[in-house]
Amino acid sequence: MTAAAVWARMQDLVLSRHDRKKAVTETLGLSFIKVKALRKLAAGPLTLGDLAERLGTDRPYVTLVVDDLELRGLVSRTMHPTDRRRRLVAVTPAGQEAAATAERMLMEPPPSLVALEAGELAELDRLLTKLDLAG
Repeated sequence: MTAAAVWARMQDLVLSRHDRKKAVTETLGLSFIKVKALRKLAAGPLTLGDLAERLGTDRPYVTLVVDDLELRGLVSRTMHPTDRRRRLVAVTPAGQEAAATAERMLMEPPPSLVALEAGELAELDRLLTKLDLAG
């Protein structure tokens, strides 16, 4: 078996057969970029620029995302404490709940992974660590 074939199987496993994005977006009624924004903001308030950087996108797009999240009552904007030109975006209690729901759904391992024996999980973890260290 080649590395390309194994990579294709890994992508199919994670991105196709066990991709939770669709379930999360349908459950929350939000696009995935909005879910990602909530998950980033759940750790603490960020400026629009910092949020854009963490999402890997530009500020104008993040402004649209935050505008919609604010309309839905999931985030709020406040004045930055040390720079009046900037605003902080923070999740509301409803936004925190949505972020927690998304986190639970996205982090739930698929049944086939749960079914592995302890030794198999340890070996898989060892191999994933080796791959991560090599990259």
